[in-house]
Amino acid sequence: MNEASPAFEQLLGYLRESRGFDFTGYKRASLVRRVDHRMSGLGVATLEDYRDYLEVHPEEFTHLFNTILINATEFFRDADAWEYLRTELLPGLLTQQNQGVIRVWSAGCASGQEAYSLAMLMADALGPEEFRQRVKIYATDVDEEALAYARTASYTERELRGLPPETRERYFEPNGARQSFRKEFRRSVIFGRNDLVQDAPISHVDLLVCRNTLMYFNAETQAKILGRLRFALNAEGVLFLGKAELLLSHSSTFVPVEVRRRFFRKLPNTGRRESRSAEGIGGLEPLALADPHRIRELALMSSPAAQVVLDTTGRLSMSNHRAEVLFGIGMRDVGRPFQDLEISYRPVELRSVIDE
Repeated sequence: MNEASPAFEQLLGYLRESRGFDFTGYKRASLVRRVDHRMSGLGVATLEDYRDYLEVHPEEFTHLFNTILINATEFFRDADAWEYLRTELLPGLLTQQNQGVIRVWSAGCASGQEAYSLAMLMADALGPEEFRQRVKIYATDVDEEALAYARTASYTERELRGLPPETRERYFEPNGARQSFRKEFRRSVIFGRNDLVQDAPISHVDLLVCRNTLMYFNAETQAKILGRLRFALNAEGVLFLGKAELLLSHSSTFVPVEVRRRFFRKLPNTGRRESRSAEGIGGLEPLALADPHRIRELALMSSPAAQVVLDTTGRLSMSNHRAEVLFGIGMRDVGRPFQDLEISYRPVELRSVIDE
């Protein structure tokens, strides 16, 4: 396959138009090899036929992106972007929080390198003691096997390549033939399963890292997820995306801070109060909850499952018995803003309770 062929450029254009992700900045020789690998595995002869295959079999996007992003979980991937975060954005985030708790979310954390990169970044900025007192890093994924690996915090020499010797010495310790992330830093990293499409997002987040994850979804689902990510962020919080993720079609949701390195902030609301239930809370849609009988019907539907109903201002309107048992909420909480309830702060920990 000719890496300079118009057909290949057209395929890259199609990936950008259909999924909103731009691979034109990647080395062509590497891209061509990986696309050719996918085509060979499928028995597809031409780029035109492969594009047709993508249109008919949307699940192929996942396989293609996995092939292109084969090294996506290395520590401090795209070092230039991490350096910008360290020098230009992190000081401001720490100043905003003063002495308060700093909440970080690694969404789509895979096998944990990104979450531990965040821990090292924050510990370098704050010092070990203040890091342990102030920082909470929530690392989530839908892949239980990847999460199990991440929780071991143990990596091979190959997985640690690229980390400076002083960083390895400060944050890792020998564990047989592997290296383990030191326990005193590991305690600030909480791993849990979270489906970005269906589960409640972490809330009150100062730094949200979601890199090379959105591309696995179609445009409609991307928009839904971005609504949840927007809900998750504090007013001055920062969203850090992957190299290929543009957000060009979602300018009404986020504004670039440094677009080349993929840093964004959410746009403030204009002219209306933010609906805390909109797309951000576990699949609930914003409802005109004027009919109490309709509220009761919604709350009690599928009775074995916990049901929480919010009104259009994001206040608790009703909950069923299962929700009261799992989440510790009840009639005393009716009328309270969702963000003031413990469930909004601890979705990852609560998930482990729900799954038992």
